[in-house]
Amino acid sequence: MKKFKALGIAIIFVLFAFISCGEKPSAPTAGSAKAKDMLSLLPKDAESIVFIDFHRAVAIKAVDEAIKEDESYQKYREFVEKSGIDPQNDIYFIAVALKGAMGKAQATANGSGIINLKYNKEALLSLIKEKAAEEEGELVEEEYNGLTVYSWKGKKEGGGFTFLDESNIALGDGENVKAVIDIYQKKGENVFKNEKLSALLDQVNKEAIIWGAVTFSLEDMSKMATENPFLSSLDAVSATCISLDYKDRNIIAEIKVISSDETKNAQVADFLSGLKAMGGMAAAQDPNVGELLSRIEISSGADHVKITANISEELIEKLKKKKAEEEENY
Repeated sequence: MKKFKALGIAIIFVLFAFISCGEKPSAPTAGSAKAKDMLSLLPKDAESIVFIDFHRAVAIKAVDEAIKEDESYQKYREFVEKSGIDPQNDIYFIAVALKGAMGKAQATANGSGIINLKYNKEALLSLIKEKAAEEEGELVEEEYNGLTVYSWKGKKEGGGFTFLDESNIALGDGENVKAVIDIYQKKGENVFKNEKLSALLDQVNKEAIIWGAVTFSLEDMSKMATENPFLSSLDAVSATCISLDYKDRNIIAEIKVISSDETKNAQVADFLSGLKAMGGMAAAQDPNVGELLSRIEISSGADHVKITANISEELIEKLKKKKAEEEENY
């Protein structure tokens, strides 16, 4: 996991440091690509997927205002001028594939990512090298099947990346980047060949702004449940699907935990409903809390526990204002 997080030094860091079944692979073109196109470039051996419709996310009024009001906005503008990339306009999708089921030792987890965007390769590469020099590092180049794989070397642990084409940049350590290149060149199998994850992806709301499909190690979940009786109802959990969307000034969230034990699913749902009921005491003092709780629904079935919420932007603003007033009076 450390390696994967460190990829930010190479590309993600540069892009954001200034802001506080077998489907055939296709080449997702920035501005017209679909989620399925992005998924078609992720490796078959992925065990978890995270997807961000970045273009839609930063178009939300509240997000746009937050970016422009942030104290580092001037650095954001400097980045735009140097790189020729305006993240709000030019970045479309970010797709991440993780290998190593969640619950396993994090040191063994790694993965790859794809950024779908409009960019100027030379300007961006120049900026990355400039950043490398500032961090007392360097970019090492390796040719692989006609493409250059860049790896970060320096005091800080780094990852790698390659420019797949004019619309897509692949990230990961060297081997994971090469795996994406193989898929891109139709020499490797993509995530749609992974039956377990493909079945899980069918249950996710892939139209949401942010969504994810995460698998868990049953062995590790069972061990965790054995060691902590409080978590005993989670030993049959094998995966979860998460989505976060924004429509008509409402935030719509869903968490669906996949579990094969219907009885334990009901127990978990009852426990969560009990916590929600306890929140009713706070609702007596603040009607906004009561409205928030009323917008959260908890249910269970033979193979899942589901939490859904539909929260208006207006309500969130009321809660934020209330909290600010309390802090001011504290």
